Amino acid sequence: MGMGTFTTDESDKHEESYLSLGLTVSQSKKNNTEYPKVLLLLAAYLDRSVQKNEDLLDSNKIKDSSTIFHGHRAPDLSIKLYAERIFKYSECSPSCFVLALIYMERYLQQPHVYMTSLSVHRLLITSVVVAAKFTDDAFFNNAFYARVGGISTVEMNRLELDLLFNLDFRLKVDLETFGSYCLQLEKETMVLVIDRPIQQVHGVNSAKDLSRNSSIDESCKSELMRYSSQALQGCS
Repeated sequence: MGMGTFTTDESDKHEESYLSLGLTVSQSKKNNTEYPKVLLLLAAYLDRSVQKNEDLLDSNKIKDSSTIFHGHRAPDLSIKLYAERIFKYSECSPSCFVLALIYMERYLQQPHVYMTSLSVHRLLITSVVVAAKFTDDAFFNNAFYARVGGISTVEMNRLELDLLFNLDFRLKVDLETFGSYCLQLEKETMVLVIDRPIQQVHGVNSAKDLSRNSSIDESCKSELMRYSSQALQGCS
């Protein structure tokens, strides 16, 4: 089932949610200044989940099981800006971010594993990469995704394999499940209206500050130009 980009003539009950979240954004229109709404709502959802988990761990003195996605410190880049960066440079379809959330929550079903500020960025970039490779017609290699995410290619490869094995390579998502997650993200709109805008900055374990490192941006831009005439399908 291809879920790269949804169209307005789809006749299922979740069509309104697809439109609201910006999942109908085509590849040709992604160069405009606006990001699809799904990025903001996903970031808000992940931000609240991280805060809730960290409060739970602190209050109950629960020990979080360290995973390959956990870093030594939280990065300086907010989840929202990180998601926008991934979307901007990876050129993946907006629906990949809904699939990414589904994969992340499936991964987190393991006992004693919590998503915190030390793991959320790595989980996000890896889940989006896996989603793009599964559902999009064209995608980049892991060396490029690693630059986008501010990690090494070796680490990107390891994270991808760990996620795939923990998901038992079951990446297919039925439309009912996909639609229910879209509705769940839409509910974040009300949370954003009621609560103050997200101010908490949950920072990927990396010494690189992606918000200030223009050399990484230039590297990604040059790679995009180099690959603009190609549909890269493969991983390093």
